[in-house]
Amino acid sequence: MRKLPPLNAVRAFEAAARHVSFSKAAKELFVTHGAISKQVAMLETWLGVSLFKRNQSHLMLTEEGKTFMASVTPALDRISVSAMQLMDQTQPLVIRVNAPPTFTMRWLIPRISAFQRRREGLEVKLTTSTEPIDFEARQYDLAIRGALQPFANMQSVPFMTETIVPICHPDLLDGGALSTPKGLESQTLISYDTEPVSWQQWREGIEHNKWSDLSHQSTLQFEQMYFALQAAIEGLGVVLVPLFLVADDIIAGRLCAPFGLFGSRQRMYYANFSSTLMAMPSMESFCEWLLKEGKDTEQSIEQLSESMGWKTP
Repeated sequence: MRKLPPLNAVRAFEAAARHVSFSKAAKELFVTHGAISKQVAMLETWLGVSLFKRNQSHLMLTEEGKTFMASVTPALDRISVSAMQLMDQTQPLVIRVNAPPTFTMRWLIPRISAFQRRREGLEVKLTTSTEPIDFEARQYDLAIRGALQPFANMQSVPFMTETIVPICHPDLLDGGALSTPKGLESQTLISYDTEPVSWQQWREGIEHNKWSDLSHQSTLQFEQMYFALQAAIEGLGVVLVPLFLVADDIIAGRLCAPFGLFGSRQRMYYANFSSTLMAMPSMESFCEWLLKEGKDTEQSIEQLSESMGWKTP
Protein backbone atom coordinates (compact mmCIF):
# COMPACT_ATOMS: atom_id res chain seq x y z
CA MET A 1 0.00 0.00 0.00
CA ARG A 2 1.39 3.41 -1.00
CA LYS A 3 2.06 5.90 1.75
CA LEU A 4 1.32 9.21 0.06
CA PRO A 5 1.45 12.69 1.56
CA PRO A 6 -1.60 14.99 1.23
CA LEU A 7 -1.66 15.65 -2.52
CA ASN A 8 -3.11 19.16 -2.24
CA ALA A 9 -0.24 19.99 0.07
CA VAL A 10 2.25 18.52 -2.42
CA ARG A 11 0.76 20.65 -5.20
CA ALA A 12 0.95 23.78 -3.03
CA PHE A 13 4.57 23.03 -2.12
CA GLU A 14 5.59 22.42 -5.73
CA ALA A 15 4.12 25.72 -6.90
CA ALA A 16 5.71 27.60 -4.00
CA ALA A 17 9.08 25.91 -4.62
CA ARG A 18 8.98 26.63 -8.36
CA HIS A 19 8.22 30.32 -7.81
CA VAL A 20 10.13 30.54 -4.51
CA SER A 21 7.11 32.55 -3.39
CA PHE A 22 3.92 31.74 -1.51
CA SER A 23 2.18 34.74 -3.11
CA LYS A 24 2.95 33.66 -6.68
CA ALA A 25 1.96 30.08 -5.88
CA ALA A 26 -1.34 31.35 -4.48
CA LYS A 27 -1.97 33.33 -7.65
CA GLU A 28 -1.24 30.29 -9.84
CA LEU A 29 -3.53 28.00 -7.85
CA PHE A 30 -6.25 30.62 -7.28
CA VAL A 31 -6.06 30.42 -3.47
CA THR A 32 -4.87 32.74 -0.72
CA HIS A 33 -1.33 33.21 0.56
CA GLY A 34 -2.50 31.80 3.88
CA ALA A 35 -3.85 28.65 2.22
CA ILE A 36 -0.47 27.94 0.60
CA SER A 37 1.32 28.53 3.89
CA LYS A 38 -1.07 26.20 5.71
CA GLN A 39 -0.69 23.44 3.10
CA VAL A 40 3.11 23.66 3.16
CA ALA A 41 3.15 23.54 6.97
CA MET A 42 0.91 20.46 6.83
CA LEU A 43 3.31 18.76 4.41
CA GLU A 44 6.33 19.64 6.56
CA THR A 45 4.58 18.10 9.57
CA TRP A 46 3.73 14.97 7.60
CA LEU A 47 7.33 14.62 6.34
CA GLY A 48 8.94 15.66 9.60
CA VAL A 49 11.35 18.09 7.88
CA SER A 50 11.47 21.78 7.02
CA LEU A 51 11.11 22.45 3.30
CA PHE A 52 11.60 26.22 3.37
CA LYS A 53 13.69 28.74 5.26
CA ARG A 54 11.51 31.74 5.96
CA ASN A 55 12.46 35.28 6.90
CA GLN A 56 10.91 38.70 6.42
CA SER A 57 12.63 39.51 3.13
CA HIS A 58 12.54 36.26 1.14
CA LEU A 59 11.89 32.54 0.97
CA MET A 60 14.51 29.82 0.42
CA LEU A 61 14.31 26.07 -0.08
CA THR A 62 16.14 23.89 2.40
CA GLU A 63 18.31 21.05 1.10
CA GLU A 64 15.43 18.70 1.91
CA GLY A 65 13.08 20.99 0.01
CA LYS A 66 15.35 20.99 -3.05
CA THR A 67 15.58 17.20 -2.99
CA PHE A 68 11.81 16.81 -2.66
CA MET A 69 11.11 19.33 -5.43
CA ALA A 70 13.49 17.50 -7.80
CA SER A 71 11.22 14.45 -7.56
CA VAL A 72 7.84 16.12 -7.21
CA THR A 73 7.94 18.48 -10.21
CA PRO A 74 8.66 15.77 -12.84
CA ALA A 75 6.04 13.53 -11.22
CA LEU A 76 3.35 16.21 -11.42
CA ASP A 77 4.38 17.00 -14.99
CA ARG A 78 3.96 13.34 -15.96
CA ILE A 79 0.53 13.22 -14.33
CA SER A 80 -0.47 16.41 -16.15
CA VAL A 81 0.74 15.14 -19.54
CA SER A 82 -0.99 11.76 -19.08
CA ALA A 83 -4.26 13.48 -18.18
CA MET A 84 -4.02 15.82 -21.18
CA GLN A 85 -3.28 12.95 -23.54
CA LEU A 86 -6.40 11.14 -22.32
CA MET A 87 -8.41 14.34 -22.71
CA ASP A 88 -6.99 14.68 -26.22
CA GLN A 89 -8.50 11.29 -27.03
CA THR A 90 -11.85 11.61 -25.25
CA GLN A 91 -12.89 15.28 -25.42
CA PRO A 92 -13.42 17.78 -28.25
CA LEU A 93 -9.95 19.11 -29.04
CA VAL A 94 -9.24 22.82 -28.68
CA ILE A 95 -5.95 24.69 -29.08
CA ARG A 96 -6.04 28.29 -27.90
CA VAL A 97 -3.51 30.25 -29.95
CA ASN A 98 -2.42 33.83 -29.25
CA ALA A 99 -0.48 35.83 -31.85
CA PRO A 100 0.20 39.45 -32.85
CA PRO A 101 -2.78 41.09 -34.62
CA THR A 102 -1.25 41.80 -38.05
CA PHE A 103 0.51 38.41 -38.14
CA THR A 104 -2.84 36.77 -37.35
CA MET A 105 -4.76 38.67 -40.02
CA ARG A 106 -2.20 38.48 -42.81
CA TRP A 107 -0.48 35.13 -42.25
CA LEU A 108 -2.23 32.85 -39.78
CA ILE A 109 -5.91 33.23 -40.73
CA PRO A 110 -5.37 32.64 -44.49
CA ARG A 111 -3.61 29.35 -43.66
CA ILE A 112 -5.51 28.01 -40.66
CA SER A 113 -8.19 26.29 -42.72
CA ALA A 114 -5.50 24.00 -44.18
CA PHE A 115 -4.59 22.86 -40.68
CA GLN A 116 -8.22 22.27 -39.71
CA ARG A 117 -8.76 20.16 -42.82
CA ARG A 118 -5.70 18.16 -41.79
CA ARG A 119 -6.95 17.72 -38.24
CA GLU A 120 -10.72 17.45 -38.40
CA GLY A 121 -12.32 17.74 -35.00
CA LEU A 122 -9.56 20.00 -33.66
CA GLU A 123 -10.79 23.51 -32.99
CA VAL A 124 -8.36 26.42 -33.05
CA LYS A 125 -9.36 29.48 -31.04
CA LEU A 126 -7.42 32.59 -32.02
CA THR A 127 -6.78 35.65 -29.88
CA THR A 128 -4.40 38.52 -30.59
CA SER A 129 -1.91 40.35 -28.41
CA THR A 130 1.59 41.79 -28.41
CA GLU A 131 1.89 41.63 -24.62
CA PRO A 132 4.55 39.50 -22.89
CA ILE A 133 3.63 35.81 -22.76
CA ASP A 134 1.78 34.79 -19.59
CA PHE A 135 0.65 31.18 -19.39
CA GLU A 136 -0.31 31.54 -15.73
CA ALA A 137 -3.33 33.61 -16.79
CA ARG A 138 -4.48 30.44 -18.62
CA GLN A 139 -6.02 32.36 -21.51
CA TYR A 140 -4.14 30.48 -24.25
CA ASP A 141 -2.12 27.29 -24.75
CA LEU A 142 0.33 28.50 -27.40
CA ALA A 143 1.71 31.99 -28.04
CA ILE A 144 3.36 33.04 -31.29
CA ARG A 145 5.88 35.85 -31.01
CA GLY A 146 8.76 37.25 -33.05
CA ALA A 147 12.10 37.53 -31.23
CA LEU A 148 15.85 37.44 -31.68
CA GLN A 149 16.26 34.36 -29.46
CA PRO A 150 14.15 31.63 -27.84
CA PHE A 151 12.02 32.54 -24.85
CA ALA A 152 13.14 31.40 -21.40
CA ASN A 153 11.21 29.10 -19.05
CA MET A 154 9.01 27.56 -21.76
CA GLN A 155 9.15 25.42 -24.88
CA SER A 156 10.10 27.81 -27.69
CA VAL A 157 10.01 26.31 -31.20
CA PRO A 158 11.37 28.45 -34.09
CA PHE A 159 9.29 27.96 -37.23
CA MET A 160 9.95 30.88 -39.58
CA THR A 161 12.55 33.54 -40.32
CA GLU A 162 11.29 37.10 -40.51
CA THR A 163 13.09 39.54 -42.85
CA ILE A 164 12.32 43.21 -42.14
CA VAL A 165 12.78 45.79 -44.93
CA PRO A 166 11.56 49.28 -45.88
CA ILE A 167 8.25 49.11 -47.80
CA CYS A 168 6.28 51.82 -49.62
CA HIS A 169 3.79 52.51 -52.42
CA PRO A 170 5.34 52.30 -55.93
CA ASP A 171 4.33 55.92 -56.63
CA LEU A 172 7.01 57.06 -54.17
CA LEU A 173 9.66 55.73 -56.57
CA ASP A 174 8.76 58.23 -59.30
CA GLY A 175 11.71 60.20 -60.57
CA GLY A 176 14.21 57.97 -58.78
CA ALA A 177 13.21 59.44 -55.41
CA LEU A 178 14.20 56.26 -53.58
CA SER A 179 17.00 54.96 -55.77
CA THR A 180 19.20 54.86 -52.64
CA PRO A 181 18.44 55.03 -48.89
CA LYS A 182 19.58 58.66 -48.94
CA GLY A 183 16.26 59.38 -50.64
CA LEU A 184 14.52 58.70 -47.32
CA GLU A 185 15.56 62.22 -46.28
CA SER A 186 12.66 63.59 -48.33
CA GLN A 187 10.10 60.94 -47.28
CA THR A 188 7.74 60.50 -44.34
CA LEU A 189 8.89 57.66 -42.10
CA ILE A 190 6.03 55.58 -40.72
CA SER A 191 6.49 53.98 -37.29
CA TYR A 192 4.36 51.90 -34.93
CA ASP A 193 4.56 51.04 -31.24
CA THR A 194 5.12 47.31 -31.80
CA GLU A 195 7.78 47.63 -34.51
CA PRO A 196 10.58 45.04 -34.23
CA VAL A 197 13.12 47.47 -35.71
CA SER A 198 12.97 51.26 -35.38
CA TRP A 199 14.12 53.59 -38.11
CA GLN A 200 17.01 54.70 -35.94
CA GLN A 201 18.12 51.08 -35.47
CA TRP A 202 17.78 50.46 -39.19
CA ARG A 203 19.91 53.52 -39.94
CA GLU A 204 22.59 52.40 -37.48
CA GLY A 205 22.75 49.06 -39.26
CA ILE A 206 23.90 50.78 -42.47
CA GLU A 207 25.82 53.61 -40.85
CA HIS A 208 29.06 52.57 -42.56
CA ASN A 209 27.49 53.90 -45.76
CA LYS A 210 27.25 57.36 -44.14
CA TRP A 211 23.60 57.99 -44.84
CA SER A 212 22.24 61.12 -43.16
CA ASP A 213 20.64 61.03 -39.72
CA LEU A 214 16.95 60.14 -40.13
CA SER A 215 15.87 61.22 -36.64
CA HIS A 216 14.58 64.62 -37.82
CA GLN A 217 12.43 63.27 -40.64
CA SER A 218 8.72 63.84 -41.00
CA THR A 219 7.05 60.93 -39.26
CA LEU A 220 3.71 59.21 -38.81
CA GLN A 221 3.25 57.17 -35.63
CA PHE A 222 0.67 54.41 -35.13
CA GLU A 223 -0.14 51.99 -32.34
CA GLN A 224 -0.30 48.80 -34.44
CA MET A 225 1.54 47.52 -37.50
CA TYR A 226 -1.77 47.04 -39.32
CA PHE A 227 -2.48 50.79 -39.39
CA ALA A 228 1.11 51.66 -40.31
CA LEU A 229 0.96 49.19 -43.18
CA GLN A 230 -2.33 50.59 -44.39
CA ALA A 231 -0.80 54.08 -44.36
CA ALA A 232 2.02 52.80 -46.59
CA ILE A 233 -0.52 51.22 -48.97
CA GLU A 234 -2.18 54.66 -49.21
CA GLY A 235 1.16 56.19 -50.20
CA LEU A 236 1.69 58.19 -47.01
CA GLY A 237 5.30 57.17 -46.45
CA VAL A 238 7.81 54.36 -45.94
CA VAL A 239 7.49 51.70 -43.22
CA LEU A 240 9.68 48.89 -41.85
CA VAL A 241 7.70 45.64 -41.88
CA PRO A 242 8.30 41.89 -42.29
CA LEU A 243 8.62 41.00 -45.95
CA PHE A 244 6.48 37.85 -45.70
CA LEU A 245 3.46 39.92 -44.60
CA VAL A 246 3.53 42.05 -47.78
CA ALA A 247 4.78 39.58 -50.40
CA ASP A 248 1.35 39.35 -52.07
CA ASP A 249 1.06 43.16 -52.13
CA ILE A 250 4.47 43.42 -53.79
CA ILE A 251 3.55 40.81 -56.41
CA ALA A 252 0.26 42.64 -57.06
CA GLY A 253 2.04 45.99 -57.36
CA ARG A 254 0.32 47.59 -54.39
CA LEU A 255 3.61 47.92 -52.50
CA CYS A 256 7.31 47.70 -53.24
CA ALA A 257 10.63 47.24 -51.44
CA PRO A 258 12.68 50.15 -52.85
CA PHE A 259 16.05 48.83 -51.62
CA GLY A 260 15.32 45.12 -51.95
CA LEU A 261 17.11 43.21 -49.19
CA PHE A 262 19.66 45.96 -48.58
CA GLY A 263 19.77 46.83 -44.87
CA SER A 264 17.36 44.01 -44.02
CA ARG A 265 17.11 42.79 -40.44
CA GLN A 266 16.13 39.29 -39.38
CA ARG A 267 14.62 37.58 -36.37
CA MET A 268 12.63 34.36 -35.80
CA TYR A 269 9.01 33.58 -35.13
CA TYR A 270 8.58 31.14 -32.24
CA ALA A 271 5.71 28.92 -31.15
CA ASN A 272 5.83 29.06 -27.36
CA PHE A 273 4.03 26.83 -24.89
CA SER A 274 4.35 25.35 -21.42
CA SER A 275 6.56 22.28 -21.12
CA THR A 276 3.60 20.34 -19.67
CA LEU A 277 1.85 20.55 -23.07
CA MET A 278 4.81 19.35 -25.12
CA ALA A 279 3.66 15.72 -25.35
CA MET A 280 0.08 16.48 -26.39
CA PRO A 281 -0.56 15.06 -29.90
CA SER A 282 -2.61 18.13 -30.85
CA MET A 283 0.22 20.47 -29.84
CA GLU A 284 2.79 18.40 -31.72
CA SER A 285 0.58 18.40 -34.80
CA PHE A 286 0.07 22.18 -34.68
CA CYS A 287 3.81 22.85 -34.30
CA GLU A 288 4.60 20.49 -37.18
CA TRP A 289 2.09 22.37 -39.32
CA LEU A 290 3.65 25.73 -38.35
CA LEU A 291 7.09 24.43 -39.32
CA LYS A 292 5.81 23.32 -42.73
CA GLU A 293 3.99 26.61 -43.39
CA GLY A 294 7.00 28.58 -42.18
CA LYS A 295 9.33 26.71 -44.53
CA ASP A 296 6.91 27.22 -47.42
CA THR A 297 6.76 30.95 -46.66
CA GLU A 298 10.56 31.23 -46.54
CA GLN A 299 10.79 29.49 -49.91
CA SER A 300 8.19 31.89 -51.34
CA ILE A 301 10.24 34.86 -50.14
CA GLU A 302 13.37 33.37 -51.73
CA GLN A 303 11.51 32.97 -55.02
CA LEU A 304 10.19 36.54 -54.78
CA SER A 305 13.71 37.84 -54.11
CA GLU A 306 15.06 35.98 -57.14
CA SER A 307 12.25 37.22 -59.41
CA MET A 308 12.80 40.82 -58.25
CA GLY A 309 16.58 40.56 -58.65
CA TRP A 310 17.23 41.38 -55.01
CA LYS A 311 20.76 40.60 -53.97
CA THR A 312 21.39 38.88 -50.64
CA PRO A 313 22.99 41.47 -48.33
